[in-house]
Amino acid sequence: MLLSTNTAMTIIFGPAREAIHELHSTYVQFSVLALSSIFFLVDPFAAIPAFISITAGVDSRRRKRMARKASLTCMIVLTSFALAGRLIFKMFGITLPAFEIAGGLILLLIGIDMLEAKRSPTQESSDETQEAAHKEDAGIVPLGIPMLAGPGAISSVMVLVAQASTKWQMSAILLAIGITALASYGVLSGADRVRRVLGETGIRILVRIMGLLLVALAVQFFVNGLTDLGVIARQLAD
Repeated sequence: MLLSTNTAMTIIFGPAREAIHELHSTYVQFSVLALSSIFFLVDPFAAIPAFISITAGVDSRRRKRMARKASLTCMIVLTSFALAGRLIFKMFGITLPAFEIAGGLILLLIGIDMLEAKRSPTQESSDETQEAAHKEDAGIVPLGIPMLAGPGAISSVMVLVAQASTKWQMSAILLAIGITALASYGVLSGADRVRRVLGETGIRILVRIMGLLLVALAVQFFVNGLTDLGVIARQLAD
């Protein structure tokens, strides 16, 4: 008995289609995870008050230049750690589970501060903000690092790099860094306009929402680390 053309095509190409669909789904999930975790940790919206304070009395051209320096610094720092992440792990003998747990703890502390609508001391301090107001290179330090590219963002990038097993996953991380840096420039260069549109209350609400998502991400990193160590059964983690 001869099979119909459609039945034959299904038998031949069915598994291939399923594999492509699964690959596409995995790619989308990892890309969303990379972009959301990096963007939430850089969190340019929470940096608006500090940026306005640092650039008070500065003309719009210089303000945009400082925003560009901050965004470029953030991109260069995060990209450097992304490219050198595996080498750093090897140099210091750090395992992925250890870094997932440590990174999860850092993210948790930052997320808790964000739930209170304030910047974490690991990202910003009042002394640095006041000192930066008198510096020419405030766009690099402290705006670029540690306000944007802080310990949390660096930890997240390195954990993602350690989890990346293919070139497209690495590409997704680098693309997420680039998108985040570009978005940071847009937010900071138009800080006054963003502040007027969202208002202080709107910015606080946005920061709290990002903080809630960040706490969930921190717990997931922590659970992943314990799962990789065998402390938690993988079925429970999934």
